[in-house]
Amino acid sequence: MRAIVVYESLWGNTEKLARAVASGLGLTMSVELVDTDAAPATVEGYDLVVVGGPTHAFSMSRPATRSQGVDEKGAPHAPGRGIREWLDALPPSSAHTPAAAFDTRVDTPRLPGSAAKAALKELKAHGFETPVSPRTFRVHGYEGPIVDGELDAAAAWARELSDAATVAVA
Repeated sequence: MRAIVVYESLWGNTEKLARAVASGLGLTMSVELVDTDAAPATVEGYDLVVVGGPTHAFSMSRPATRSQGVDEKGAPHAPGRGIREWLDALPPSSAHTPAAAFDTRVDTPRLPGSAAKAALKELKAHGFETPVSPRTFRVHGYEGPIVDGELDAAAAWARELSDAATVAVA
């Protein structure tokens, strides 16, 4: 089995969580980990697609919110395209491949919105199967660090994804 984990990260927290997800998946399958700037134009041939990005302005980032992250909030990096643009350009899944989404969000109670929920909706619209609920991982402030236990939670979520993908392929 082959999986791809596509992520967008400005401060590096989402990348660290994507690496934890990829590591967890790597226990049972071959995994390709790529940021959105290097992500392929199609995901045909993969048995599982995982997408992760930060929650900006209650949803997936936009060019303006990424620029604001760098210009006003001090993010060290802004990808040329985010998961929103990558998903918009992705062709429909003809194989109904299983897919999942995660996001990072500032650890604030009752903060609305979720990039993962929006990404999962896009994946469904593209014909992907979405057997696992989207997952949010929390960070302290914009720059992090990641809340204690979240990297372990990401690896555990990856095992859940692996199980769901194995059932879908069988």
